[in-house]
Amino acid sequence: MSENAFTPRVGRIGDKGRGAYKRYGSRVRKAAAKLTKPASRKGFSGARLARGTAAGRAASFRAHPFAKFRMRRVIVKTHIARAGKGIGRAAFRAHVNYIQRDGVSKDAPDADNQHGVLYDKTSDSIDDEGFLSRSEDDRHQFRVILSPEDGAELGDLKETTRAFMAQMEKDLGTSLDWVAVDHWNTGHPHTHIVIRGKDRFDDDLVIAREYLTKGMRHMASELVTERLGPRRDLEIARAKASEVTKDRFTAIDRMIKEKAVDSIIHVAPARHGHDQFERTLTLRRLKHLEGLRLAEPVGDLSWRLANDWNGTLSELEKRGDIIRSLSMAAGEDYRGPLAIFEYASPEQRPIIGRVVSDGAQDELRDTRFLVVDGVDGKRWHVALGAHEPGALPPAGAIIEAVPQARFPRASDKTIAQIAAVHRGRYSEAIHAADDPASSAGYREAHKRRLEALRRAGVVERLADGNFVIPKNYLERAAAFEAQRTGGANVTVKSWVSLDAQIEARASVWLDDAEGERTTREGFGAEVKTAVQKRAAFLKREGIDPADPKLKSSALAVEAANLSGATGMTYAPAMEGVSFSGSYQRPVDLAQGRFALIAKSKEFMLVPWRPAMERQRGRSITVKIRGSGIEWTVGAKRGLAR
Repeated sequence: MSENAFTPRVGRIGDKGRGAYKRYGSRVRKAAAKLTKPASRKGFSGARLARGTAAGRAASFRAHPFAKFRMRRVIVKTHIARAGKGIGRAAFRAHVNYIQRDGVSKDAPDADNQHGVLYDKTSDSIDDEGFLSRSEDDRHQFRVILSPEDGAELGDLKETTRAFMAQMEKDLGTSLDWVAVDHWNTGHPHTHIVIRGKDRFDDDLVIAREYLTKGMRHMASELVTERLGPRRDLEIARAKASEVTKDRFTAIDRMIKEKAVDSIIHVAPARHGHDQFERTLTLRRLKHLEGLRLAEPVGDLSWRLANDWNGTLSELEKRGDIIRSLSMAAGEDYRGPLAIFEYASPEQRPIIGRVVSDGAQDELRDTRFLVVDGVDGKRWHVALGAHEPGALPPAGAIIEAVPQARFPRASDKTIAQIAAVHRGRYSEAIHAADDPASSAGYREAHKRRLEALRRAGVVERLADGNFVIPKNYLERAAAFEAQRTGGANVTVKSWVSLDAQIEARASVWLDDAEGERTTREGFGAEVKTAVQKRAAFLKREGIDPADPKLKSSALAVEAANLSGATGMTYAPAMEGVSFSGSYQRPVDLAQGRFALIAKSKEFMLVPWRPAMERQRGRSITVKIRGSGIEWTVGAKRGLAR
């Protein structure tokens, strides 16, 4: 080799080649990481340690003495309510109160104020205080709805409920502390069961998911079948025929969906007697769908199904449930217009009206709705969604309902920004490349958000893991968020009724109600009359409702009335002075809602907040500072004397 065969190329001083090598190596490692999915260690679920694991799995393949289609059908709904922080234990008490208040006994289903009767494994009528006091320190409770399709034929549901709970104790291998209430005020009698989250050793009760989702339903079906016998052919035929005119997605619709090709369903001739019955049901059902404009004939015994016809049926079922609940709460004698407040729709206008009553939106999760007589002359169903237990406005209160604010989350804005520069695509890898400083947990949170939106049909996930982000993503994500919260934004304008406001010596809602757009019918007409009476009273008494001194003097009068009724001395709230006592209950006055805090022989009235309902019966220290109030929570106390 000659000495000129090799010529080195010397780099610059402070050579950056080493850094380039590092950058290249980093790129190689990142590319390799994308090719293989890292093995992730599954979190501990407790599934193998939970009670009922074997019973839940056995329920799927257990042999029955009758064919499956002859077994009695029972709906079993379950929910695990967790105490969490603050609101949880108050929610435990609220749920037990709700299932009693919403229920009606079998003996007097049409009687006014006939509440459900609480019972347990030994007594047909018990007080809830014992169960609630035992549940005070529970981390969770199990809520169950047991609804046999043939519940009316069972007679008294208590016997079936006790047999169900006794078998559940055998399956779980522990005794259970539970209470139940039967509801006979609907078309299908059902039972609400509340089970403490403790086993016989006072340890946390953990029940296998498979038992909750399958085992309980199979066991309930066997119990009811044992009591009533298997379903006969005539009963099965009647059950199928009853679905023909239902405005919901039925078993017949499921069969139609399976047989439809490119949204076209053709009804073939029957081959034998059983086929003739099924064919007749299908033809009658398609005629009903045609009347709902969800199907149109396109030939001899052929129909074209409308786009998303099954989704429309599900919406009709939801609206039908709402109308039935509203009519029940409104009373059988009400024949006026009924309306549903579309809380997630930006086109929905705010309404103002008087609370008539409230009812259960979701009986397991204690979401409620209000029946409201609007100043527009309509009676409204207003969904509330989640709320503080005890914070519902009472009957007679005046409220304003406005649609949910439609705002996307901060994570939605980040996703939209990344997708905008990547042709409508988002993935964790793309996010990491765009924002290298972001943590893996931060990116995972965005991925979970998109998974939730994917299940709601807002985004699409491709086979490679990328998400397709639509151009109107932020708008649709905001609508999803409004729908997820599940209720309207409700503001209480007056905690007391119209009659109580007319001669109130304080500023009330009626003083500003003259500008409301009221009708000459229903509640609107009552408001007009009340405004006139209120104006006459103020003129006769020479009262100026705008006088700032009026509020304090009116509060002193109301406090004096409370003092006479309770025998306690009123301690006026003073700037900078602390007062300690137990929070007893809210007090609704013309000038607003106040919290009654009492100790020994004294009590104080302070402005009420919804969060106070979590601490009812507990010690609270309050201090007035300027226009606000500071309060801290202490230990639980008994009722003040």
